[in-house]
Amino acid sequence: MPVFTIDVPEGAAPAAKHKMLHEITEALDEAYQIPDTRGWVREYPVENVSQDGRVGAEPVRPVCSLEAPELFRWDAKRKLVQKIESAIADAYQGIANTDEVLVLINEFPLHNVGWRASLQSDKPEIVAAVAKANG
Repeated sequence: MPVFTIDVPEGAAPAAKHKMLHEITEALDEAYQIPDTRGWVREYPVENVSQDGRVGAEPVRPVCSLEAPELFRWDAKRKLVQKIESAIADAYQGIANTDEVLVLINEFPLHNVGWRASLQSDKPEIVAAVAKANG
């Protein structure tokens, strides 16, 4: 159920993006152990990005938005953020400001997520995976 979107400037090679998506998916699988992780890359021409009200004044600072179950272990969140930032930095080094990757984590309790015609809180395997992740 973890879903992520990465907003970055254009320019990374397809192989670099594929590697980044794979590494982020692995990091999410390690943290949550829930099937059906989905990820998207949204690329923008630099003239379509504003940072602090300025267009093109500095390299684009990537943003990763993560929608996922509640994860109460801060050590697991820190490790996850580090892996996400590292994967993005590897893919966009020299293209974006990879020292300033922003990772936004939006967490949902399982009763607020529908999946396979029911709530995730109704799925024993999902409840068990989240319990294990928060163990």
